[in-house]
Amino acid sequence: MGTAVIERLKSIGPGAMVAAAFIGPGTVTTASVTGASFGYALAWTIAFSIVATIVLQEMSARLGLVTGKGLGEGLRDRFDSDVAQWVSIALVISAIGVGTAAYEAGNILGGAAGLEVITGVSSNVWGPVMGVIAGALLWTGKYEYIEKTLVGLVIVMAVSFVLDAILIGPDWGALATGFVPGIPRGSLYLVTGLVGTTVVGYNLFLHASSVSDRWSGPAGLAECRTDTVLSIAIGGLITIAVLVTAAAAFPNGTSIENVGRMAEQLEPLAGTYAKWLFSVGIFAAGFTSATTAPLAGAYATAGALGWDDDLTSTRFRAVWGTILLVGIVFSGLGYSPVRVIVFAQVANGVLLPIVAIFLIYVMNDDDTLGDHTNGTWSNVLGAIVTLVVVWLGIRTLLSIAGVV
Repeated sequence: MGTAVIERLKSIGPGAMVAAAFIGPGTVTTASVTGASFGYALAWTIAFSIVATIVLQEMSARLGLVTGKGLGEGLRDRFDSDVAQWVSIALVISAIGVGTAAYEAGNILGGAAGLEVITGVSSNVWGPVMGVIAGALLWTGKYEYIEKTLVGLVIVMAVSFVLDAILIGPDWGALATGFVPGIPRGSLYLVTGLVGTTVVGYNLFLHASSVSDRWSGPAGLAECRTDTVLSIAIGGLITIAVLVTAAAAFPNGTSIENVGRMAEQLEPLAGTYAKWLFSVGIFAAGFTSATTAPLAGAYATAGALGWDDDLTSTRFRAVWGTILLVGIVFSGLGYSPVRVIVFAQVANGVLLPIVAIFLIYVMNDDDTLGDHTNGTWSNVLGAIVTLVVVWLGIRTLLSIAGVV
């Protein structure tokens, strides 16, 4: 039994990259704000988000493993009409390519904020350094190097944030109650935020493409599912640990505007170790997202345009290099590209429901997947998740329009 468990644990890889991607500064910030504002009351939202992410990512990974194609290729190939093909290509490039570039500065600056707390050196200095290191890692073109680095940093995040939560000392009874669904007054935007930072559109593209670099064909499905469920569950544990830390450390209603400052605020409450652990976690969260976002953008764009998705190909490198460069420049200037991020939010809010609906459709196509189509429960769970992401997409558009 022990040997079988160890062998399954060794299969962790592409799923950990997904966890590394969604546990970024945005997730840490949202979970921190949620915990400080509403205590443990929205822990159930994280649990739901993790289940939803597992459902969609398992489908995406299965599609990539069985067909040998990425999600971008799948979207393009499924439409006979030239107009529909170009619309799908435009959506993918807008939401994924431009979207990842818009968020890249935040990923880099988020990680740099953790290093600033530890070293005292400005995040505007650490930001470009982090970006260059992430670029060097991607430039190797060695998938196994990238995967192992990200798996290692996910472990660092888990240890850092979970130990911090234990040091702070949570109210276990209140935490258990937090898993009972309920939406306190004024918390709906945070429910949307927690789901939106976990169920991430570009991760579906990243996962479908990366599984083929680890396994060959349907024979790898069992290991792939273990990897997906375990890795994403660990990601959920990390998010809950961040929420617990903030909920235990601050009275309900506390305002947290800068997640980097939260690490410093923990020191008088739980000592220097708490500050350092949280700072190390923030750094790991930022670096992993700063690496996976350009990679996801490149996979999605290459697939949509029918390019080679070899990590060493010139066009593939050009896409992730452009995304990373945008992040490095903005992080060095200390500038937040708010308007571009707003556009990215709108595009992602539109794309995610479309991709979710497409997944449900294609995962029931016998011609494409043969014996590996969805079962009844997969369809039911997928339909529920799709309805939720459609609701999130509508809320995103209404929020941007100033209606809600």
